[in-house]
Amino acid sequence: MHKRLGRGPVAHEVLGFLFAAYLRFIRRANRFVQEPADLEDFLTREAPVIVAMWHGQHLMVTYARPKSIVRAAALISLNRDAGVQAVALRHLGVAPVRGSGGRPGRFRQKGGGPALLRLKRELEDGATVAMTADVPKRPRIAGLGIVTLAKLSGRPIAPVAVVTSRRFDFASWDRASLGKPFGRGAIVVGDVIRVPPDADEAVLEAARCAVQEGLDEVHRRAYALVGGSDPGAGLRPA
Repeated sequence: MHKRLGRGPVAHEVLGFLFAAYLRFIRRANRFVQEPADLEDFLTREAPVIVAMWHGQHLMVTYARPKSIVRAAALISLNRDAGVQAVALRHLGVAPVRGSGGRPGRFRQKGGGPALLRLKRELEDGATVAMTADVPKRPRIAGLGIVTLAKLSGRPIAPVAVVTSRRFDFASWDRASLGKPFGRGAIVVGDVIRVPPDADEAVLEAARCAVQEGLDEVHRRAYALVGGSDPGAGLRPA
C-alpha cells in the first residue's frame, strides 16, 4: 500500500483490483465480532451517516457496512498514491470522492471544499459517506472538516473501528494497519455525534472533541476485543 509500486492509471487499476480481492479474503478469513450486537439495525436506523475513521485504521472500514446500506461513498486523497485505494473502493461498491483536508491555507489547494460539497450531495441522495477525521501528517487530531459536513448535511457522525488480531503494522506517519488472515477481528461503532445546523465555533469545537474521543474509544475497545493494542495510540502530542 505505502510503497510506490506503480503510479500510472493501468497500474492503479490492476493493484486496486488485487487490493479489493485481498480485503474480501481478509473479511472471510477472520472471525469477526461486532459492537453493538445489533450493528446492522443500529446503522440502518441512523442512515445515511457520516462514518468517521482514523488515518491508517481505515483500510478495512468497509467491513462495517451493513447490507441494508446500498449506497456508500468515501473521501480519498488527491495524492497519486491514493489512486489504488480509489480503484479498490470502486470494486467494493463504494464511490470514491477525491479530495482531502489540510491545515489552514491548504484546504482549497487539496480539493477539500469541492469534495465536502460532493459528500453533502451524496448524503442528500441517501448515501452513507466515510472520511478520515484527522488530516494528513496530524495523526489522531480530529479536524473541523467532518463536523462541518455534519453541520451542513444534518446527518450524524458515527465513529468506527475495524481491527484484526493478526495484521501488518506499517512504519508510516499514521501507523497504518492492514489485516492478515486466520485471526480474530472486531467491528466497533460508537455513539453517534450530532451537530446542529446553527452550530457556532464553540459548538463545532465541542463536536470535534467528541469525534476525537469517540474514535479513541472505539479503537481502544476494538483492539481490546482482539487482545491487541492500537499501534497509533501514542501519536497525538500530549
